[in-house]
Amino acid sequence: MRDTKGFTLIELLIVVVIIGILAAIAIPKFSATREKAYFAAMKSDLKNLASQQEIYYSDFYSYTSDANALTFTNTDAVTVLIAATTSGWAASATHSALGTAEGCAIYYGTATAPGTPVAPTQPGEVACTN
Repeated sequence: MRDTKGFTLIELLIVVVIIGILAAIAIPKFSATREKAYFAAMKSDLKNLASQQEIYYSDFYSYTSDANALTFTNTDAVTVLIAATTSGWAASATHSALGTAEGCAIYYGTATAPGTPVAPTQPGEVACTN
């Protein structure tokens, strides 16, 4: 009589196919989760910038485009561009992993809303491309 311990080649191939199908489902979902995290970091930076601008305004009665004067520090890999007038400010944020075509923007007061990467429709609203 033959010893029937162990797995057959067919059983092993079926397991490999099932693992492949599960991986094919999981990898795109992981990629989408990473992109959501990038956008969350940009939104968080712009909201922190808004708070810092209001603190600066309460001290100096004007807004500034100097991040050092605001004591604002952006998240790693996020680039924040600030434009300010005495009665308003605008900012846009991009993430190095996403490129310059995707990002978030915000404006407040009489400042012109940033047109790139996206234009917010209302002052104080953080708008993102995704």
